[in-house]
Amino acid sequence: MAERILGKTLATVSLSVALASVTVKSSGCCSIPACRSSFLSCGFHLNSNIMSSSNGAKENSHNKARTSPYPGSKVQRSQVPNEKVGWFVEWQDYNPVEYTAVSVLAGPRWADPQISESNFFPKFNEKDGHVERKSQNGLYEIENGRPRNPAGRTGLIGRGLLGRWGPNHAADPIITRWKRDRSGNKITHPVSGKNILQFVAIKRKDCGEWAIPGGMVDPGEKISATLKREFGEEALNSLQKSSAEKRELEEQLHKLFSQEHLVIYKGYVDDPRNTDNAWMETEAVNYHDETGEIMDNLTLEAGDDAGKVKWVDISDQLQLYASHSQFIKLVAEKRDAHWSENSDAECRGL
Repeated sequence: MAERILGKTLATVSLSVALASVTVKSSGCCSIPACRSSFLSCGFHLNSNIMSSSNGAKENSHNKARTSPYPGSKVQRSQVPNEKVGWFVEWQDYNPVEYTAVSVLAGPRWADPQISESNFFPKFNEKDGHVERKSQNGLYEIENGRPRNPAGRTGLIGRGLLGRWGPNHAADPIITRWKRDRSGNKITHPVSGKNILQFVAIKRKDCGEWAIPGGMVDPGEKISATLKREFGEEALNSLQKSSAEKRELEEQLHKLFSQEHLVIYKGYVDDPRNTDNAWMETEAVNYHDETGEIMDNLTLEAGDDAGKVKWVDISDQLQLYASHSQFIKLVAEKRDAHWSENSDAECRGL
């Protein structure tokens, strides 16, 4: 991936198309993939052939990264038509708005300095001390000292709410179990005939949308540690527990997160916080409690950035934050669980 020319191949990401295409390539239509049947970890990456097109972005590509107003502000992005998203499409009149939130400019420990600061020399496309500046999708271009969003134009330059120039790495733990009746039997959907899968969802405080728990990877932190930490903080309110409660909670979380797992997605995310110079990337990982016994010993309690938390039935009716619905769809496919009442939709994807 690192060798491809991103100005052409990464210019026009369509996340939903990419995910659907990856799913078809990886598992085949309506089938259980080999990596799932053996309960091994397996990763899915955006493919350059999927991500590029000959004349610019597809109609449904890179949408949330072009929405206005920018989250938490009244800032309106410059409008970017679908056919002008790709960097390889010449657009001499492109005039994006510049915006970096005051909270980022204040210089918190999780944020970079401004590019213009004389003592700031970031090593883009490299591991920069403890800060990971490599993209999970390969090399990205640098223009006028600023990294350029590999997915294309967003109508806004600067960092917005994001702390890092370039990729901002997150981790999303998808915790699932089978929906069961009072007798403990798996519940089958009456139309699709497949077992119903549930996942732990949180309601974000910042935008009010339901989402997968998750958060930013701290400098030097392993993804596995981020996944466990974020789930504990947002879905179990671990930050407010006593020392004794935290020790007990840690034991249960260790059981859950030490299981073999399924890496659902790694790479660029079509996120409303993205800008031309800063963007979200994530690793979404599924930990499945097959019997439900581990999660039975854990009480869901919203904390940190979460306003609410609950178990949610997985189906194509879900409306989730950013690209989370696509991640959940992949989980359903890999677990051979119910997704849609329309059998054709099961095969076609989103």
